[in-house]
Amino acid sequence: MAIHVLAVHRDTVGAEEGPGGSLAAAYSVGVFCWLLSAGVYIAAKWVSPEMPPWALCFWRVLIAWAILMPIVYRHFSAMIALVRARGLELLVIGGIGLAICQGLIFVGLEHADATTAGIIIALIPIITMILARFILAEPMGRWQVIGSILAFLGILVIIVKGNPAALLRLDLNPGELWIVAGAFCFSLYTVLLRRAKFDLNRLALLVLLLGAAVATALPFYLFELASDERAALNASGLLALGYVAIPGGAIMYYLFNRSIEALGAARAGVLLYIQTIFIAVLAYLILGEQLQRYHLEGAALIVAGLLLIILLKSKAGAEMTKA
Repeated sequence: MAIHVLAVHRDTVGAEEGPGGSLAAAYSVGVFCWLLSAGVYIAAKWVSPEMPPWALCFWRVLIAWAILMPIVYRHFSAMIALVRARGLELLVIGGIGLAICQGLIFVGLEHADATTAGIIIALIPIITMILARFILAEPMGRWQVIGSILAFLGILVIIVKGNPAALLRLDLNPGELWIVAGAFCFSLYTVLLRRAKFDLNRLALLVLLLGAAVATALPFYLFELASDERAALNASGLLALGYVAIPGGAIMYYLFNRSIEALGAARAGVLLYIQTIFIAVLAYLILGEQLQRYHLEGAALIVAGLLLIILLKSKAGAEMTKA
């Protein structure tokens, strides 16, 4: 899930040939990665009545960290040097993006449906672009501003369920607001990671950030153990945790990094939008959720905003290149 990926600080394409020997295979890896990520939303929603959100978050990042750590053993010396030099920065960035973000979304899924969460998460690239404007001083053109406004209107339509009067009455679903906050945290993580420019192998950096997420999630988990009456590791919880930590965690992280190596960050990142479709389909098949009219109206505004940003930005870039 967007709870899920390492936003990279290099946007170069490693090789045109993907992990399977072809560009098609590289895209297949990327698509499968987002299918696994979509399943995390379904598992978290399914188990929310039995398993508290921070327990799911803590054990997910801990198990994923433990599985991936041996894979990057060749980079241990560089990892230790980076921790010594910039440990606090790693803790803040990893904590925001891979712990706080996940925890907020899991909390939100206790009250909101997975379909809505998937649509809200599609906002991450737009929020990232806005934060990059203020934090990294990256330029935003007129059409990017208009596209961003359209996308946020789409989210507003979803949050008020197509009824503007709900906003006046402050009759809002708190779960959806938690998910918006989670999307904001992941966007902030992306921008901070881009600014940090850590000089380390991509997968090794992910392992360090997951370690930071473990340290960040632990206090929330311990507080939850003391205050929440739900059993953290009953049968349903173990099944959901097994999925979100291994196929939806370690394997998904690894595949995403492989797709970036083959496709580059820009092309691999665009596949994020496929996740929203996967979530809607899986939520219908597994959770019995239905697409409502306000989902479609809000999604249409978000897609319109994204098209304005992506297509007109590309056109402007092409014109500048010709000039």
